[in-house]
Amino acid sequence: MENKKKTSFASNVFMLMASNILIKVLGLVYRLAITNVKGFGDLGNGYYSAGYQVYAVLLIISSQGIPGAVSKLVSAKVAKGEYNKAHRIFKISMYVFGLIGLICSLLLLFGGKFVATNILNVPDVKYVLWVLSPAIFFVCVSAVIRGYFAGLGTMKASSTSQSLEQLFNCILTITFVYSLVGKDAYIMAAGGNVSTTLAVLISFSYLLLFYKKNIKKYKEKSNDEVIINKEENKKIAKLIIMTAIPLTIGSVISVVTSFIDTVTVSNCIQIAYSNILPTKTLLEKEAMKAAGILSKVDTLVNLPLAVNLSFYFALIPEITSLISKKNFKEAARKISSSIATSLFIIIPCAVGFITLSDSILKMLYPNASDGALVLQIASVTMIIVAINHTLQGSLFGLGKMYTPAIALLCGSAVKIVLNMILISNPNIGMYGAPISSFICQLITFLIIYITLKKSIDFKVDINKSIIKPVISAIIMATVILIMQYTLGNVIGNTILTLTCILVGAFIYLMFIVILKVFTKEEILNFPFGSKIYKVLNKLRLYN
Repeated sequence: MENKKKTSFASNVFMLMASNILIKVLGLVYRLAITNVKGFGDLGNGYYSAGYQVYAVLLIISSQGIPGAVSKLVSAKVAKGEYNKAHRIFKISMYVFGLIGLICSLLLLFGGKFVATNILNVPDVKYVLWVLSPAIFFVCVSAVIRGYFAGLGTMKASSTSQSLEQLFNCILTITFVYSLVGKDAYIMAAGGNVSTTLAVLISFSYLLLFYKKNIKKYKEKSNDEVIINKEENKKIAKLIIMTAIPLTIGSVISVVTSFIDTVTVSNCIQIAYSNILPTKTLLEKEAMKAAGILSKVDTLVNLPLAVNLSFYFALIPEITSLISKKNFKEAARKISSSIATSLFIIIPCAVGFITLSDSILKMLYPNASDGALVLQIASVTMIIVAINHTLQGSLFGLGKMYTPAIALLCGSAVKIVLNMILISNPNIGMYGAPISSFICQLITFLIIYITLKKSIDFKVDINKSIIKPVISAIIMATVILIMQYTLGNVIGNTILTLTCILVGAFIYLMFIVILKVFTKEEILNFPFGSKIYKVLNKLRLYN
């Protein structure tokens, strides 16, 4: 039974990991395609991302806390075999969050012009907001279905629907933007975002079919009866909302950091260059170019973070289930293992971005390659963000619902002040955004880590989790720098960069194995762990 549970957790993590990687890769593909379109570039990317960040805040308010809240409540019922009560939670959640989603959609539709003109100080962003408004309602109700099946122990609904959504989003975004070549950048950006709404509708349709196909087999397992009672329904609705609020606040604040950048960059860049650029139109375009560069960098760093988010989503129902059974030792082990794996994945990605920042941007964005220093600073922050994701998932599972929100609120307050000071300085400009993000995430980490450490006795093996991966990553970076120095004038940038990435990954993994970062038991618990171990055993690297 123990091994089966470990396999289930590993399988869910792997399923989410594969899905999140695919989603971010597809996101990167279409952002690469449209950013390199003539007339779009960093300017169009700025309009696209500025509107999307406003949409993202309302989207988070209406949907982001839902999967975690529903999965947490459902998994607690499922652990007792109460599948009918779990389904009741699902039905009430659909009513509650469907209404919230509808309200947020209407707010974005009728308030888009006000937000673009008075908050972002760039009126043309309103077109992006208008085309995105219908998507919020459908994302909201889709999130309930994803959370329900996550609580039942399967991530298939979540991973498949999100992958499907991003696939269509990728195809349609490229199609719409290319069809609008020759139009103004803000029109092209709005056209690109129409695809988001259409892709969400497709994803929602899949989830409905998945629900109808699979719900019967879960309800048949139930050993409980449900008596319909309006007062009881109100209590459940209140419980769902109270569970979702802290998760939503934490998620909102994490997105608000990007929203803070969008608002402060669009306003403070105009302040910084007010004595340099002569007209309001040129100031707006300069602000949108800076926003476009920051968004471009976010797209890159979010790719490895997508892998790490798998632990966040999988840990919430897993830790909840273990705590409800008072299995604190296994919960602590699960947290420690997830932190170690997160760092194993994220450290080489950060070091790789720092080492190859200029080369990667020139390879991916030949028509808009600015932003190497922004990427380097953001890469350092990425490590702390990854750890915070894992720690937040652990705290939510332990029932410490408000701590991540409070921590992120404190960090975000500092970020707002720093952004206004740094970005308004023409000598710093947009670089103030990633600098303040690092400080914001560091403050968040300290609060979350201290609270989690007081709540459960988990231990982080510094040698295994940090020192050995850092040593391996430094060796990897050294090899990459030597390759760039010796082959830079011989091989083209694209081929050399791709070669450096592949060789770097091999070097890193080789030293991870040589330094014995993972034990035999840990390797066997990986997806395809037995096959990996057999190969290592044949190579006499593990006995």
